[in-house]
Amino acid sequence: MRFELGNRIKFCRDYIKFKAQSKVSSEKFTFGKFFPCLRDWNDSSGIASGHYFHQDLLVAQKIFANNPLKHVDIGSRIDGFVAHVASFREIEVIDVRPLQSKIKNIEFKQIDFMEDNSSVGSYSDSISCLHALEHFGLGRYGDPVDFDGYMKGFKNLTHMLNPGGLLYFSVPIGEQRIEFNAHRVFSVQYLLDLFRDEFSVKTFSYVDDRGDLHEDVSLREEDVASNFSCTYGCGIFELIKDET
Repeated sequence: MRFELGNRIKFCRDYIKFKAQSKVSSEKFTFGKFFPCLRDWNDSSGIASGHYFHQDLLVAQKIFANNPLKHVDIGSRIDGFVAHVASFREIEVIDVRPLQSKIKNIEFKQIDFMEDNSSVGSYSDSISCLHALEHFGLGRYGDPVDFDGYMKGFKNLTHMLNPGGLLYFSVPIGEQRIEFNAHRVFSVQYLLDLFRDEFSVKTFSYVDDRGDLHEDVSLREEDVASNFSCTYGCGIFELIKDET
């Protein structure tokens, strides 16, 4: 209450001072309705932390450096990662949800990626799926409820990627569990076992529970076993699909 009162007092003082300045200024602006913003004075310039901030920037930078022939994204944020990539190249986006806007450099396709896509093999040399697969099959985004939905989605990711191609993949990491209907959380060891038959890990980075990025870290056995001390972190993998 004291915080709110102090901000209101500051707002009134600033307005009185500003109004007085307007009477002697040669510049002419009319005053519209009040639009009080009472919580911004002590804020920082922005939030440069958290799962989405770090993964979106990091993976976009990797794609810029690698410059693939064709990049396809599955279910990542349009107003985050996809926008980053579209600022410097074309990107094809697949999502179960519709996208109403038409945006330069973004080719959008509305597809349920849990459905069989065996007819679309070796489609791209570069694919991303960031903070998306953990939702597959939980029904949260209008997708069909399917306990094994994430496995179907991962199988489709694998099938779509060219041998030797790169998969940029992130999901929540910690003690393995489902928090219905928000998301799944994966143990790091489970993910490494999931990748083993088809992929090699090129790089691994993660965002810890505080929202800080740890870039290109080693997958040491003790850290894998502890999920890098994360309860709800974000594991960011750069994977190479095996040639055979």
